[in-house]
Amino acid sequence: QVQLVESGGGLVEAGGSLRLSCVASGRTFTNYAMGWFRQAPGKEREFVAVASANGVSTNYADSVKGRFTISRDNAKKTTYLQMNSLKPEDTAVYYCAASVLSIPYMSRSYNYWGQGTQVTVSS
Repeated sequence: QVQLVESGGGLVEAGGSLRLSCVASGRTFTNYAMGWFRQAPGKEREFVAVASANGVSTNYADSVKGRFTISRDNAKKTTYLQMNSLKPEDTAVYYCAASVLSIPYMSRSYNYWGQGTQVTVSS
């Protein structure tokens, strides 16, 4: 089992920045790729970003490329999502997730999920 706890969400104006954190506990953190997903009201959960188990490889949704950066500190068992130039359409609940696969972008490829943190971007 892996437990994931997100934090760092909040209310921010358009153009602003937030950094989300996801702390893991349980099984060996370095066995897992870590991803971020988001779900807006009335919409399906969508992929945002993923980092490989060693953090060397990353992948992003087109909608956030150049604005969001995923990183991980394996010593702290923590994954981050730095979000810059935020837009109202980034408003959603953000979830971190862990996968035994390499750098998956499909939610069904993830084994463990956090409870989510709300990000609201005002216009």
